[in-house]
Amino acid sequence: QVQLVESGGGLVQAGGSLRLSCAASGSIRSINDMGWYRQAPGKERELVAGITNGGGTNYVDSVKGRFTISRDNAKNTVYLQMNSLKPEDTAVYYCNLKGRTYYFQPLNAWGQGTLVTVSS
Repeated sequence: QVQLVESGGGLVQAGGSLRLSCAASGSIRSINDMGWYRQAPGKERELVAGITNGGGTNYVDSVKGRFTISRDNAKNTVYLQMNSLKPEDTAVYYCNLKGRTYYFQPLNAWGQGTLVTVSS
């Protein structure tokens, strides 16, 4: 069993910053891709940022230049630094990882979600 525990969400004014963290634990043999998704009310979940085990990153256009994804492989943790936040960034943010379990089964795990609210 794999657990992802997120932290760092909250209420912030427009222009402010937040840092999300997501720590994975459990029966993990290897992690390939890690990422952050978000889902705003009435909208579909979208990929915000992703990072490979080699450090390659990708971002949705709306956050480029404002958000930075990083990971600590030794801690099985992924981070999302969010700067210059806008009200349209308001959403529940979910972390995701893809890899293999101890038993070599494919792993696609999700965090419980953390709410980010940006006030204008």
